[in-house]
Amino acid sequence: MQFTQDQLNKMISEGQRPLWLSNADLSGAELPGADLSGARLLRADLSNANLVEANLSGADLTYANLSGADLSKANLAGASLSGAEMSGVNLNQADLPQVDLSRTTLTGADMSEANLNEANFSEANLSEVNLSGADLSGVNLSEANLHKANLSGANLTGANIREADLGSANLDEANLEGANTEFAILPDGTVDN
Repeated sequence: MQFTQDQLNKMISEGQRPLWLSNADLSGAELPGADLSGARLLRADLSNANLVEANLSGADLTYANLSGADLSKANLAGASLSGAEMSGVNLNQADLPQVDLSRTTLTGADMSEANLNEANFSEANLSEVNLSGADLSGVNLSEANLHKANLSGANLTGANIREADLGSANLDEANLEGANTEFAILPDGTVDN
């Protein structure tokens, strides 16, 4: 189902909750600052279209369900996704600096080459997530589940990885300079103390 920008603006402004946009084509949508808290966006397409990227900067997506959604190359700078369900979401090359993803479920998501600079992933479930080549500098991954995550080539400089589970994670060529890994479960199963 495809919506025009005017139709989207009307649905959001009417304040109907939760907003149901499952399987919707929202590619190229301009939704900066939109209140989409609790929205159901299962398998929605929020990817870039005709080189116009979906703009969700500053949007409130707390507790929204975006499972299987395509957010590749989308702008989510400063958005709040705390507690969201995002299993299998495509965030390849997306822009998510300083985004709140605390307590978010991202199992099996593709976040390769994404800009996640200074994002908050505390207590998030990132098991089996592809973060290869992602910018995770200054990110908060405290108490996050990164079991079997692919962090190859990721930039984790200055990251807080305290008490995170990195069991069986791929850290090949990842930059961990200045990262805090205290009490984290390392890929080999040992605990960093």
